[in-house]
Amino acid sequence: QVQLAESGGGLVQPGGSLRLSCAASGSIFSINDMRWYRQPPGKERELVASITTGGTANYVDYVKGRFTISRDNAKNTVYLQMNSLKPEDTAGYYCNVDIRRRSFLSSRDYWGQGTQVTVSS
Repeated sequence: QVQLAESGGGLVQPGGSLRLSCAASGSIFSINDMRWYRQPPGKERELVASITTGGTANYVDYVKGRFTISRDNAKNTVYLQMNSLKPEDTAGYYCNVDIRRRSFLSSRDYWGQGTQVTVSS
């Protein structure tokens, strides 16, 4: 089995920063793209940022310049550094990782359990 363990959420004031982590463990042969999604209250889940195995990152427009996605391939971990946080960034944040468990198996997506980020004064 594969587990994704998220951490780093919490309550922060507007303009503050948080760093989210998502560590994959278990039966892993290889990891492809790693992503962060978020789901604001009452809204659908949306892709925020993604990063390839080689480190190429992509962001949704409204977080560009404020959020940075990175990964440590040796630790099977993806990070999301969030700076200049705004109240509208309040959401549950979920990591999504494309993992191949065995060389002869196709890869599939796995989800973390989610971590709440609340931006409020």
